[in-house]
Amino acid sequence: MKLDFTNRRVVVTGAAQGIGRTIVQALAAEGAQVWALDLDEQGLRTASEAGAKATRTLDLADRAAVSRAMNEMADALGGIDILVNCAGGVRGQVAKPIEDVAEQDWLVLFEANVHGAFWCSQAVAPHMKRQKSGRIVNISSGAGLRPSLTGIQAYTASKHALVGLTKQLSFELGPFGITVNSVAPGFVLSNPATQRQWESYGPEGQARLVESIHTRRLGHPQDIAEMVMFLVSDAASWVSGQIISVDGGRS
Repeated sequence: MKLDFTNRRVVVTGAAQGIGRTIVQALAAEGAQVWALDLDEQGLRTASEAGAKATRTLDLADRAAVSRAMNEMADALGGIDILVNCAGGVRGQVAKPIEDVAEQDWLVLFEANVHGAFWCSQAVAPHMKRQKSGRIVNISSGAGLRPSLTGIQAYTASKHALVGLTKQLSFELGPFGITVNSVAPGFVLSNPATQRQWESYGPEGQARLVESIHTRRLGHPQDIAEMVMFLVSDAASWVSGQIISVDGGRS
């Protein structure tokens, strides 16, 4: 199956490293005009090298800034066809007993994993509605379907919330020709945070994790990018509201 993204207008958040940068590279290689967004200005340089048409530093927690940026991109490109919400993560947090979780720890992970995806989707929706077509993909996590390996309560809860948002937006936007899906990665060594998590398990814990994966290997960013490419392609025009685990069979 040949996936052609020639001149498709794409926005990818969390594009400075790991899965996000790989998605930028994969779509750009197939002809898409990709705008890469992230707070990491230095990382965005690598996204540009990966093929992004343009890059922009943006705080996704700032709703007004997100709206302005999306409108400017739509004006520059003549519309937005695809949005991939890849920004998120644990923001340096580690597992703590529930009694020790501070309010700010809880709030910052919802800001990272839910609010940004909602503000971006909200901002692109009017443009996609006018076109009567669009694709939105949210990168969630296996932690959005079951307890998280990280042990971080707010991470698990926020990823579950992103799964719910995906289904609700699919229901609301589907009549306008817009599909909304989510990819739930398993354990992917994609950035410093996942590397630290992997190292924290030690040799025995690492062996147990790999043994729990049917394919007996960790994931690669390209594994996730390939599924995203299918979901944003014309071949997936009747796929919406789905949460697709890409985890080597662990789920």
